[in-house]
Amino acid sequence: MGNLVGSLWSSEPPPPIVLVPPIFDFPPLAARTRMLFPAYDLLFGKLALRCLFEDYFEQAGKLNTRIMLKPIEDPHVDLVATFSGPIDKKSGHDINGNAVLRWQRDLNEPNTFMDLSVSDSEPILCMRSSAYYPKFRLGAFGIFPLVVSNRVYPEDYGVMGLRYGSECLSAGTTFMPFPLSSETPFCAWLVGKTGRLTTGVKFKPLGEGTYRMRLKDLKNWSYTIGYGFGSGSPLNPSFNFSLEVDRNSQLIASFYQHLVVQRRVKNPLEESHVVGITNYVDFGFEFGTRIIGDKSSENLDKSSFQVAASWQANKNFLLKGKFGSLGSSIALAFKSWWNPSVTFSFSAANDSNGRKYGLGLRIEALRQASYERADPNYVMLKPNKEHLAEGVLRNFGKRPMFQSEIESGNYDRLPRELRPLGKIL
Repeated sequence: MGNLVGSLWSSEPPPPIVLVPPIFDFPPLAARTRMLFPAYDLLFGKLALRCLFEDYFEQAGKLNTRIMLKPIEDPHVDLVATFSGPIDKKSGHDINGNAVLRWQRDLNEPNTFMDLSVSDSEPILCMRSSAYYPKFRLGAFGIFPLVVSNRVYPEDYGVMGLRYGSECLSAGTTFMPFPLSSETPFCAWLVGKTGRLTTGVKFKPLGEGTYRMRLKDLKNWSYTIGYGFGSGSPLNPSFNFSLEVDRNSQLIASFYQHLVVQRRVKNPLEESHVVGITNYVDFGFEFGTRIIGDKSSENLDKSSFQVAASWQANKNFLLKGKFGSLGSSIALAFKSWWNPSVTFSFSAANDSNGRKYGLGLRIEALRQASYERADPNYVMLKPNKEHLAEGVLRNFGKRPMFQSEIESGNYDRLPRELRPLGKIL
């Protein structure tokens, strides 16, 4: 009886834990429509670099607002609306906006969808659709401008495409079905992967001439070779380096690395058994130089570069900075994980035109807040919320606490927002 009473009154201290916050924006919105574009334009770290160089660097002198909502009654449908207007009334009263209504057949498979966009710029009304069949690894897609003020170019009438996609090969073509044009195919690409090496080629004709002449013109071809590793999940570090010859006139070298690091918690508001927190650090650069001179553009810069880095300190705070040949910028973002979540961002840019500032506001209900507090009914808690950290003070910083499950490639129990983007190259 005494032992029973003693056990009731005694309580062991909770084990030390390491917090793993959610990613601010994963998967990126651009990944939802990746099946509409050649794989060549998204692989080799290009999608990650685009997010690093552009996200939260708001347009100078403007307030940029984005609203992303999904009805609880029908999660297959969502709406993304974007508005931007001047901060200072003296700058004018121009307000730009667009809205995209999207339907997705399977919540876990974003590659089959249809959306309808309305914009105050060209095209005014546009429909896009994609269908991918994993069994055959074949897909078809199309972009059809429905309302355009003036149809000048063949692509103003619509672009269609076919593709094949597997884990190690991606091939496809886009063409303009109407009106019949000698410029088809509009684009063709082939990308292959073996081990950590990825190579790709893209053909996109420009100018006039017969189709055979365009095939022989090296300016219509682009080539890329890249080396990298990583699963595509933000819980895993990734590394990517690539060299691209763009249209036989420019050499582009790019590098991107995503780091998952841990640091000690210095927040007095946290509980005493919280000893560490996981941070996400991203770094990338892009350097381009002309390899074929042009007498008509001798006064133009022959090279350009930009370098950027970001640091997500916790689930609420993100810091980004970049600088390059065109100027430098810094961005701060604060996110509150309500439902829907609200994100405030501030950016400052310094270039040849002086220093300018931008503000951003995002309201979102598309991504779920998969983070931090333990749920005893959820088996995969340790990789994405809280981690038992026995011996963490001894081995602090040497390895992530969720390493065993992630390295085994078992992502099935992870929330959808933390899984790799897919097994399609």
